[in-house]
Amino acid sequence: MSPAEPEEGHAVHCRLDELLAERGMTLTQLSERVGVSLVNLSVLKNDRARAIRFSTLTAICRALDCEVGELLRVEGTG
Repeated sequence: MSPAEPEEGHAVHCRLDELLAERGMTLTQLSERVGVSLVNLSVLKNDRARAIRFSTLTAICRALDCEVGELLRVEGTG
């Protein structure tokens, strides 16, 4: 399995890079706004995260003015 491939039974895709581009925001700017390290946001952005705290998810969604379903998608459904 390559680093970008999801684990077995895991089909959640993070659209952080797309949302950042749509909003003209960098990962560094998001990191400063939400108080989450650049490394941790990068892990999330590259679909390598195994979990995310609700508080982090809330902060990201507030900073990007989006809903959770816009940030996280389950691939291969519908």
